Amino acid sequence: MSASKSSLTALTLGAIGVVYGDIGTSVLYAVKEVFGSGHVPFTPDNVYGILSIFFWTLTVIVSLKYVVLVLRADNNGEGGLVAMLALASQSVKDKPQLRRVLLVVGIFGTCLFYGDGVITPAISVLSAVEGLEVVSPAFKRYVIPLTLIILFGLFAVQKRGTAGIGKFFGPITLVWFACIALLGLVHIQSNPAILWAISPHYALGFMWQNPGITFIILGAVVLCVTGGEALYADMGHFGKKPIRVAWFAVVMPALTLNYFGQGALLLKDPAAVKNPFFLMAPDWALVPLVVLATMATVIASQALISGAFSVTKQVIQLGYLPRLQVQHTSVKETGQIYLPFVNWGLFVAIVLAVVLFKSSSNLAAAYGIAVCTDMLITTILTFYVIRYRWNYPLALCIAATGFFFVVDFAFWASNMFKLLDGGWFPLLLGGAIFILMMTWHDGRRLLNASLRSDAIDLPSFLEAVFVSPPVRVEGTAVFLTAEPGTVPNAMLHNLKHNKVLHQNNLFVTVRNHEVPWIGMDKRIEIEPLGHDCWRVVVHYGFKNDPDLPKALQQLKGRGCELDDMTTSYFLSRDTVIPTIGGGMAQWREKLFAQMHRNASGAADFLKLPNNSVVELGSKIEI
Repeated sequence: MSASKSSLTALTLGAIGVVYGDIGTSVLYAVKEVFGSGHVPFTPDNVYGILSIFFWTLTVIVSLKYVVLVLRADNNGEGGLVAMLALASQSVKDKPQLRRVLLVVGIFGTCLFYGDGVITPAISVLSAVEGLEVVSPAFKRYVIPLTLIILFGLFAVQKRGTAGIGKFFGPITLVWFACIALLGLVHIQSNPAILWAISPHYALGFMWQNPGITFIILGAVVLCVTGGEALYADMGHFGKKPIRVAWFAVVMPALTLNYFGQGALLLKDPAAVKNPFFLMAPDWALVPLVVLATMATVIASQALISGAFSVTKQVIQLGYLPRLQVQHTSVKETGQIYLPFVNWGLFVAIVLAVVLFKSSSNLAAAYGIAVCTDMLITTILTFYVIRYRWNYPLALCIAATGFFFVVDFAFWASNMFKLLDGGWFPLLLGGAIFILMMTWHDGRRLLNASLRSDAIDLPSFLEAVFVSPPVRVEGTAVFLTAEPGTVPNAMLHNLKHNKVLHQNNLFVTVRNHEVPWIGMDKRIEIEPLGHDCWRVVVHYGFKNDPDLPKALQQLKGRGCELDDMTTSYFLSRDTVIPTIGGGMAQWREKLFAQMHRNASGAADFLKLPNNSVVELGSKIEI
């Protein structure tokens, strides 16, 4: 019993550091953006109304939607938009047209995650460093250079992995939440009546009296739920209970106290609106608070960067991105990975965002559209999961998700007003990545169709070969083929040029599925073809770590023994030739050919031993 309690405590502490770092740092800029926008007349009633809207936004979107409802929609214990997409697409697999639409919508939401992954570290670190301007206006010119130095340091250490520094995330973020709660309490003591803003009638009253202003400021209010999607995305790392305990016991109370403390400060000193968070602190605590805020924002950014690595790996295995170099940073945790291309691509985009927008207030205008679109997509996918997978009554499904859809849509529509002020930036990033993903997916489909059209039936081919068999040499040949039952190009080239056949021959197809995990008991399918030849299908989920030699060890005792020293892996290195007419647009075919050329080799991705791989090239027209 005590062991399970200590495990829950450790997981809850970890969740506070990783899951809630993003939403925990929103206190730096959310209130400032709402009151600093100039849309809200500065009156006590309006302060109460806005604080009430903040509290009920956190309650409805985070507490009810994510913590209570969406966390229930786990895909074999995994969460996040990719897991939800896989769950929804499986739920409607008997409706192919709808399934295709949901896949496109879900993939677009995943692309917007990268837009969020650029804006969030930029706005978080920049808003923390801007605290130096409160210490002294002379620091203003150092804010952007210092922000870029901190961000460079963060991305430079990614290759070392989060295992070493990860153990400090929870305690530091816990200290952060304790500090923001304490700052809030100090100011609430001077005006305890501010706590009445918890009553929803203040929020409803503000909305009733100021419907136009309410609609406009929702684009800034949404900043208080930044990182809400991380709740769901990190479920596989921590589990539902620690995430729920951390939210209700630590995060929600600390955020509420700080927001209400900022409200009390503004009632006392309206001039504090220029940076209410840092002006809550006494002068002697300003510099330590800036340092702590910077550490907290770096941790929040770290969680998003790690998430970008994980999502990219999952999308690759779902077939929407080419293979990229994946480095494992931990011998114990397979989920701790580093993708150099994604890491430095994100860094370049973040530097661009910081230099382009120059302040957290300008970045706040760019923020929101990507997040709100993702929240809207999550709500839509949740409907199909609870309707078609859980088989709940239609009326209940519409009522449950319809309410959240209306709320999400209101925030989304408000954020569309920020489109020209900077909202175009994450949409442009997400749109560019969406084009890459769909081009890769459609290109792979065309490539496989071309391969199938020229394919030779494997059993018939082997029958013809063994009528007058070539010389057979010692060892095992593993031929990788995209389609089971067809002759791999590598085998045709091997017979043509080397005129030999190995003693044992495996025709292996790697299948990736829309489930997070496939256990070792379901990893391998084997079918004997005679003459010491076997057809093998290897199955992986999108969270599994592909390791083909390890998977093939399961063949021992099933009629096929592999010796690492005498096994060779034969791969086809296909060169794609774009053609005019049919298929995709010419520019997309050229883009696909370029992506295919630059993709990381299958040998590295499947962890094949370098000294046992033979690649044979061929040209394929699409």
